[in-house]
Amino acid sequence: MNDTLDPVTLAVLRGRLEQVADEMDATLYRSAFNPIIAEAHDACHGLYDATTGDTLVQGKSGLPVFVGAMAFAVRATAKAAAPRGGMKDGDIWISNDAYDGGTHANDFKLVKPFFRNGRLYCYMASAAHWHDVGGAVPGNYNPAATECWQEAVQIPPVRIVQGGVLDADVLAILQANTRLPDSLWGDLNGQLAALELGAKRLHGLLDEYGDDLVLNALGELRSRALRLMRSHIASLPDGRYSFEDVLDNDGIVNQPLTIALDMTVAGDRLSLDFSRTSPQCAGPVNISRATAVAACYVALKHLFPDVPANAGVLDAVDFVIPDKLVISAERPRPVGGYTETILRMIDVIFSAAAQADPTRAVAQAYGTINALSIAGHRSDKGREGQRWVMFSFFGGGHGGHSGGDGLSHGNAPISTATIPPLEILEAAYPVRFTEWSLRADSGGDGRHRGGLGAVYEIELLEKDAEVFVFGERGTSPPKGIAGGGSGALNVFRYENAGEWHTPPMVSKMRGIQLARGERVRLETPGGGGWGRAGERSASQREADAEMGYVTAATDGKQKASE
Repeated sequence: MNDTLDPVTLAVLRGRLEQVADEMDATLYRSAFNPIIAEAHDACHGLYDATTGDTLVQGKSGLPVFVGAMAFAVRATAKAAAPRGGMKDGDIWISNDAYDGGTHANDFKLVKPFFRNGRLYCYMASAAHWHDVGGAVPGNYNPAATECWQEAVQIPPVRIVQGGVLDADVLAILQANTRLPDSLWGDLNGQLAALELGAKRLHGLLDEYGDDLVLNALGELRSRALRLMRSHIASLPDGRYSFEDVLDNDGIVNQPLTIALDMTVAGDRLSLDFSRTSPQCAGPVNISRATAVAACYVALKHLFPDVPANAGVLDAVDFVIPDKLVISAERPRPVGGYTETILRMIDVIFSAAAQADPTRAVAQAYGTINALSIAGHRSDKGREGQRWVMFSFFGGGHGGHSGGDGLSHGNAPISTATIPPLEILEAAYPVRFTEWSLRADSGGDGRHRGGLGAVYEIELLEKDAEVFVFGERGTSPPKGIAGGGSGALNVFRYENAGEWHTPPMVSKMRGIQLARGERVRLETPGGGGWGRAGERSASQREADAEMGYVTAATDGKQKASE
């Protein structure tokens, strides 16, 4: 470490750098038109290395999986810019490339080169989930897609701002490829404003501390992350730990897909080998290699939360991800349902790590975001014919852990996003929630019980609408660890003419038609349990029953099996 960079100064600079990203996050959340960004915080910002594109700093409120994937997006953007004159001061590039930049086509990445005294100092980047960007279904989670063009418009890295001026031609193309052009316009401006504020704050920080000192601090923070990762890995017993789990299906072929991990601990290095995973598939549960690495980054941060959030997290990790697997798919394989697959990757990492040290690992969480879209046209006076698209995701139970029961009705462990409040959804769209409650008996039994899933029932108030759902865990429940039980399965049902139906593919379906007064219903999984059921105390079981978390019938079965 540089002699002038004492520990106190390093801690201050770490906080100040994170604050730059945090303020970018807050700017976008407060200005976006789309509730998925404004309310659910499905976005992130970070700083990236000028030479490698590696992650330097991320905000504390943005999605960690975006931050991991954005390093790939920054590198892809720099590569695309090179033959076109390179990155220039005053330019901002935009893309939604899911194959080089990770995640899926709803997630638009903006990359801004940050210059100091004519020299590229770092990159600033923003990623956010836009509400609708074309494709076959409103909201773009098309469970029947067999190629990427059926999911959304495809935008390679292009300049959206050149020399400080917004490119009206690129904007026109974007707005022509959405059902909600006003929402797109608001979200884009929110991201541009966030990057502008971030540049202002970073210039102020560098003016105060000096360019070289801050650059030294960034290098030291990465080195510290690596040293701490090595220390944590070395504390695990050497060995090979394997685990595999499945996805219900790909939405096209009703057969399970395997996500398999062989994890090897050797001294202070970790190897994550996914070679036994299923090949890339026809339907949209594929992900790119960039997304797979980002998912591993998130899982490792859960296991080792005190490690600084930068590229040093991955410097002690070797990845074995052969080409053309469901987690290393290539264009044009559809990738819209990436969330479901990265959740399963996190599950198998948690469960493999539990074999090495169950006190460190968490049992599997509910394992699906249950992406749901209800869309139609307004019929009320003054808004006749206006398009509306309610897209949202939903919560479930987290796994039990060595310190206690799992969180009930939490959001997926890929992010720090929140579940949009029903008041916001009801105010924005012609729907009514007739139920929003905890789902009794949905958490896995164990010394520490899995958190509860939830029940959401939504009634349509317009004359008609089209619905799609993209979920998982309909055939294979979240697993417990250290002897803990599994959580409940995911259940989706929809009402037509007074009768309730379930999808042929259990967790995925498009083209569901609703009439006024008809409902859809989600019953989401709980988390897996931690430890053997016989180790749960009588007082805890009494409290579970008193709170309604476990019903008397289920509690009796649990006690009878102990």
